[in-house]
Amino acid sequence: MYALLDSGNQQKLERFGEFTFVRPSSQALWKPELEQSAWRGADGYFSREEGKGWSFAKKLPTHWVLEWKGLRFKIAPTDFGHMGIFPEHESVWSFAAEQVARSGRPVQLLNLFAYSGAATLACARAGAEVCHLDASNGMVAWARENAALSGAGHLPIRWIVDDAFKFLKREIKRGRRYDAIVLDPPTFGRGSGGELFKIEQDLPELLSLCRTLLSEKPLFIALTCHTPGMTPLILTHLLEELRLGGETVAGELVIPVVRPGKRPLPSGCFAKVVLA
Repeated sequence: MYALLDSGNQQKLERFGEFTFVRPSSQALWKPELEQSAWRGADGYFSREEGKGWSFAKKLPTHWVLEWKGLRFKIAPTDFGHMGIFPEHESVWSFAAEQVARSGRPVQLLNLFAYSGAATLACARAGAEVCHLDASNGMVAWARENAALSGAGHLPIRWIVDDAFKFLKREIKRGRRYDAIVLDPPTFGRGSGGELFKIEQDLPELLSLCRTLLSEKPLFIALTCHTPGMTPLILTHLLEELRLGGETVAGELVIPVVRPGKRPLPSGCFAKVVLA
């Protein structure tokens, strides 16, 4: 299982399965609560300083598996310091799956910037037909591995490698509609054809396209963001600008620490509008 063990000095100490890691966390401006010996005993350290990247205290497997509520995910340290899942999104996975299950009807769900597929698998298992889209062929392949590990290869999932804008515009022309949309746009990214994405200038148009793709009886939109300067209120304003009605709820994405009563770690923000 995953656990946040401690945070501070702009770092976080985490456990992924049986291994512990120290990774950057710019929000953790406070001092760590655990003794330095706990931090020094980590199996891996990641630094964003040029020329550093990962260093390991011992030889680790190339990858291993974590389980979350019956789903299984491949974990592996990547060149960007990622591990294969974003634990702060757990509340979004649960929310989306619960909304699908409670709807009591067929649900078409679009997962944009879908990474390694946690939301995809949670919602597909809850009964949705899911379109999983990411611009990275490698990440879509990773998500498909997670589906196989979870015994979910039979579930109705379309795996798409494409630029989000191009795909959305084609879906609109095709007349396809979705009952729910989950999206986690990056601060900066490149589409499958090298297209540039900058969140400050492109997010409003992206949300407008999503609005057009919603069905006549939509369930929800769930938007998450890790961009510094993007706040829950900004995301709320952007969703309310779509004039969907419903109730918009926003807040910080938070990773709870494994020790009760200790400091949780803010890790981005979310806004979701419930429409049914």
